[in-house]
Amino acid sequence: MIRLMRLAARSAVAVVGTVLIGAIVPSAVLAHALDATFESRLPLVAYLAGAAGAVALSFIFVLVRSTPAGPSADDRDDEHRTITVPGWMRIALRASGLLAWSWILAQGIIGGSSDADVMTLFLWVYGWVGVAIVSAFIGPIWHWLDPFATLYDMGAWVIRRGQGPGDEAGGEARGEAGGDDEWTDDEVTTVPGLGRWPAVAGLALFIWLELAMGGGGRTLFIVVMGYTAVTLTAMALYGRDTWRSSGETFSVWFGLLGRMAPLATAGDGVLRRRGFAVGVLDRGWTVPDVVLIALGIGSILFDGLSQTQLFFDLFGAPPPIAITVILGAFLALVTSLALSAARWVGLAAAGAGLLPIAVGYLVAHYLTFLLIDGQRILVAISDPFQQGWDLFGTAFFEPSGAWLPPGLVWTFQLLAVVGGHMIGAWAGHAAVAEVDPNPAGQRWLDGRIRQIPLALVMVMLTTVTLWSLGQAVVKEPAETPVTATAVAVSSRSAGTSAP
Repeated sequence: MIRLMRLAARSAVAVVGTVLIGAIVPSAVLAHALDATFESRLPLVAYLAGAAGAVALSFIFVLVRSTPAGPSADDRDDEHRTITVPGWMRIALRASGLLAWSWILAQGIIGGSSDADVMTLFLWVYGWVGVAIVSAFIGPIWHWLDPFATLYDMGAWVIRRGQGPGDEAGGEARGEAGGDDEWTDDEVTTVPGLGRWPAVAGLALFIWLELAMGGGGRTLFIVVMGYTAVTLTAMALYGRDTWRSSGETFSVWFGLLGRMAPLATAGDGVLRRRGFAVGVLDRGWTVPDVVLIALGIGSILFDGLSQTQLFFDLFGAPPPIAITVILGAFLALVTSLALSAARWVGLAAAGAGLLPIAVGYLVAHYLTFLLIDGQRILVAISDPFQQGWDLFGTAFFEPSGAWLPPGLVWTFQLLAVVGGHMIGAWAGHAAVAEVDPNPAGQRWLDGRIRQIPLALVMVMLTTVTLWSLGQAVVKEPAETPVTATAVAVSSRSAGTSAP
């Protein structure tokens, strides 16, 4: 058995090595494209090898039951060390979040449409991608960036100032107004009667806005302002920290991604250190958590697949109603697969196994989107209110990805996908062994057998995303053609869509 495992490990290493060589060395013979403008990032064989490598590695992690999957819960607690976040940094982050929200409000009221639009820049580029990546790889930056919490605290402070010394009605806003860090990552709180389903509904709404409605314009502004009003009202009804930890979409989503991060909140401006991805083994996984991760994965896959020739051949360029139906069906399919796997392997294993994959997909599909489209901030600072100004001489700056080496981008994308799959395979296996060894109704099944459905779902998702990354991007004929190099280094959604 040991010899077999060694042979399998060597084979997996060889496959990954082949993939990396194929990623770095171009192959004109095997490269496939729809036309001379849109070329594949990698030869098709490299993507197939990558999928095979992901399959081999995942099953290796599943089969090695006798190898410790990770540190025990007690060991992880002993390894935690705390870091105090300086007050000036917390204030700066909160001011930055409030400034971004205020900038969106000002542009929305004044009107205008140009590359200086900060609503799509802050929401889709810096928020949905940038904050998500920081949350997953560093720590809970949204905990202080969150403009909704800052607005709520400011409102609570005004109310308290207007009350008499003996009037405490509403002064503490259900005991949580004005605090800074009462909610920690260790706490699992839910909205009474609603659980975390409000966050699920919010994520589905924003996915629909981006992938079906185009992700911009007055509709998005109205939704953002309406979402602000709903969030502040919910904080007043249920408590600021309860709603943030359980009902507010961005806090819950970034909090889930934060299970991967080496830093976690510990209250009162304190962060605790831990090993990377160790947080996925923490308890507290719920059905809404798995649904949120499935929606995140499904939205990224759909964004990639919807720009392929296969999608265009099947559906053409569907109108919003049709694309809504298609998107809904696809997300329902991915969610059903995730929940079915969870039924066999347990919520903890499903969540721990799928979350690293979601992070890997996010990086692979959208990092270049962040690096390229994020340059629009130079346009925005010269024309902050979309009035045709050029305050700093950058109003006509054009974002470019020419500085990104295509070969490096291709390799990084592949490593992100396969690496996410590898960590997910380890985490799912570790969760079965440690967090949820015997889910209800499946006590008669051997641990190895119970992990097969999750492994199959993970492999299928990874194969699909590798395939979609290898396809040429199909854009509407009305758009201005771009160079093959620009397409090679840009995100599949750069300038047109986000997660």
